[in-house]
This record gives sequence, C-alpha cells and structure tokens, in this order.
Amino acid sequence: YTLKINNLSHTIEADAEMPLLWAIRDIIGLKGTKYGCGQGLCGACTVHVDGSAVRSCSMFVSDVEGLEVTTIEGLGGEVADKLRQAWLDQQVPQCGYCQGGQLLSAAALLNENTAPAEDEIDDAMSGNLCRCGTYDRIKKAIKQASAS
Repeated sequence: YTLKINNLSHTIEADAEMPLLWAIRDIIGLKGTKYGCGQGLCGACTVHVDGSAVRSCSMFVSDVEGLEVTTIEGLGGEVADKLRQAWLDQQVPQCGYCQGGQLLSAAALLNENTAPAEDEIDDAMSGNLCRCGTYDRIKKAIKQASAS
C-alpha cells in the first residue's frame, strides 16, 4: 500500500485490515498518534483523512490508500497555529496523552466552522476523552482560537 501521510508518500507492506493507527506508529514511526481504547471511542488516535477527523484505530490501511492523512506531526496552517497558541494560553495540557487527538478534532471543527457555537464545540469534541478532565480549558482554547 502507498499511504500519503503528512504530504509524504510511504509504501508499506501490511495486511489490508491492519488498523491505520498501527501503520502510522509501528511501520512509519510517527508516535504522536496514540492508542487509547482500540474501538474508536476515546479519540486518542484521531487523525485527519482528507481534512476530516477520524479514528485511526477503526480505519484499515486499505481504506486510506490514495487519501491524504494528517497526523499531529503534520498539522499546520493558520488554524493549527491559533489553536497551539490558545492551548498554551489556556494551559490546556495536563498529562498530554490525549492532546494530539484533541487538537486534530478542534482543527477539523475550525476548518469547517470558524465561529462555532458552544454546542457545536461540544458536539465536535464529544468523542475525545481526557482522563485529566481539562474539558473546560479545551473549550476555552477553541473559543480563543476561533475569536483570533
């Protein structure tokens, strides 16, 4: 399979039903995408596929051939820069384990909706769990990034 990840092509040998998460981490070597639950429920493994936030533990390598995959290592642009600054200003991270997935979900939201309402933020972020409970800071950071 040839995967386009962070604007680079990677030709890998893998079973068609290998979860994208394991190809990203174990074959390609990008460790920012985390394993959380393995069932697409926690959001730690979130990546963008053609700009949409998806759970890489629930997608197969064969599902993304020919599509653009972006991991936290490749997240860039104005929205990402605003989010990173807001994350710092609001002191969002605590343990940091979920933050890659949180940022990718937030970026997908702001790329589609530059001024989301509170309920839209809640909906977009509802699939991302934070074991440290920094949800209020995450929401404040998204609001800050959307206002800047």
